[in-house]
Amino acid sequence: MRAIVIMGVAGSGKSTIAAAVCQRTGATLIEGDDFHPPANIRKMSAGMALNDADRQGWLERLGQETADRLQSSPCVVLTCSALKRRYRDTLRKAVPELGFVYLAPSPEEAAARVAQRGGHFMPASLVASQFRDLEPPDGEPLVLSVAATRAVDAIADEIVQWWCHLD
Repeated sequence: MRAIVIMGVAGSGKSTIAAAVCQRTGATLIEGDDFHPPANIRKMSAGMALNDADRQGWLERLGQETADRLQSSPCVVLTCSALKRRYRDTLRKAVPELGFVYLAPSPEEAAARVAQRGGHFMPASLVASQFRDLEPPDGEPLVLSVAATRAVDAIADEIVQWWCHLD
């Protein structure tokens, strides 16, 4: 497996953990939030949750971007909430054998983290809607579930060990 998605609700630590994994492995990082269309960013900035239709084109673009990056990079790490099974399946269509690392914070921890970060379009008020939409990837292939409240280094080390043993 050459590509993984670091997934979870807003505030789960996706970007922080993905950066740590890339630092350890030399993998190419794709920050999923950078690919949201302006309409999605405006909607979230206004405190409105995205729906399936809002996310579909974004997910297809992320899948294609991941597949494209794999043409020039041996390993890719994508950050994406990937809240529902159908979202993960959209990504899997573009990249077969895609792995997922599910970062699982409590709703309280995620909301607190989002409230503390600055300069991001996602307000803390939307965290609850993400938990409502969340379909944990239990029982899906190539998934590692991790408690998001552990130390960044410990989580990154666990992911690298898991990822390296899948090939």
